[in-house]
Amino acid sequence: MTSTSSAGPADAQPTVPLQALRQHAAAHHDEFLEDLQRIVHCETPSHDKALLDAGLEEIRTLAAERLGEPVAETRIPGGVHGDVLDLRWPGQGHDGGTVDDPAAAVLSVCHYDTVWPAGTLAGWPLTADGDRLTGPGVLDMKFGIVQTLWALRALRELGVPHPPVRLLLTGDEEIGSAAGRPAIEAAARESALTLVPEPSAGGQPKDRRKGMVFADLTVHGVQAHAGLEPEKGASAIHALAAVVPAIVGLAAPEEGTTVTVGTFHGGTSRNVIAGRAECQVDVRVTDPAEQERVAGALRGLRLPAPYDAEDRLDLVVEVDANRPPMNPTPASQDAMARLGRLAAALGRTIVPAAVGGASDANFVSALGLPVLDGLGAVGEGPHAIHEHILLSEIAPQTALLAGLLADVAQRP
Repeated sequence: MTSTSSAGPADAQPTVPLQALRQHAAAHHDEFLEDLQRIVHCETPSHDKALLDAGLEEIRTLAAERLGEPVAETRIPGGVHGDVLDLRWPGQGHDGGTVDDPAAAVLSVCHYDTVWPAGTLAGWPLTADGDRLTGPGVLDMKFGIVQTLWALRALRELGVPHPPVRLLLTGDEEIGSAAGRPAIEAAARESALTLVPEPSAGGQPKDRRKGMVFADLTVHGVQAHAGLEPEKGASAIHALAAVVPAIVGLAAPEEGTTVTVGTFHGGTSRNVIAGRAECQVDVRVTDPAEQERVAGALRGLRLPAPYDAEDRLDLVVEVDANRPPMNPTPASQDAMARLGRLAAALGRTIVPAAVGGASDANFVSALGLPVLDGLGAVGEGPHAIHEHILLSEIAPQTALLAGLLADVAQRP
């Protein structure tokens, strides 16, 4: 692990009571699980506004029960997406007094939406099997919400100094963070450090994530009977299929750029010339320049010959350069070095991971602000039916998060 931090107090060995924090988390293991079950059993699919609202209310109630009423609270309407809820609690000074400097706050960004549709719980409730706890959204990322609450509660109950904490709950991370992004960026600019307790990579934080580009392509054609009068039709499927090679040809694996046509739909029946066809494209990049190149090329797509000469065919391309890539910055490397010292005191070694998936940490990193990602659950299977966390890792991960908050209070 490499850090750009200079020698000085911040490089000293941590003196926060890490073992006591771990023991506190272990002693409250059952309560932690009760809280986790409570919010996992509130289904929050990204596209169901009513369920998102109900789930957010339950999380807000739980947060107030565990930490008391926040000193400040803002709810930002998400429109058709889940709302953003910004909750703030004061810090605790070395003299036991209140610390309420907003600029000293540590921000925890957690999304409460999941990829799982309503009704999933009926066949897949939160279930323990040995060391595995499985259920929809338990790993990605409802664990991180409960972890944040219990990390702060441990510091309070043990009388450990800590900075003000700001919990930002977003409801559309799984579908691009259109509503969440402005709130995340604004809150990160106002905070000393941003934490994103997304699932860890086998217990390791994540310091590199790929950026994303989404593209939706639609071809409008003309329907006709495929047997009686095919000449009167203009196939949208045939035309769009001819564009696919140009799309996948934008990939540059040597640069870390992948391009996938994930869905392709069109037509109404076997014997009908298709009047409409559409596909969805997913692009992942490690280099901001690659994101610009591919997004620009997608916007410039045209129908190839011979379809370009057919005036009854129309190609519509919508491109969203959704998330910038996340790469190590000096500010985040300093924060990672701090995390590494704390982990070492707990007998662990930090080796940050690079992953292909994106998160809301990408937005903060692109601003050049300090952010630590992948601080949440240890487990496997995000977005998959085997999604689970390891019960034995709840206390260590919660203690590490709490220790990080305490360390920020000692060495801002």
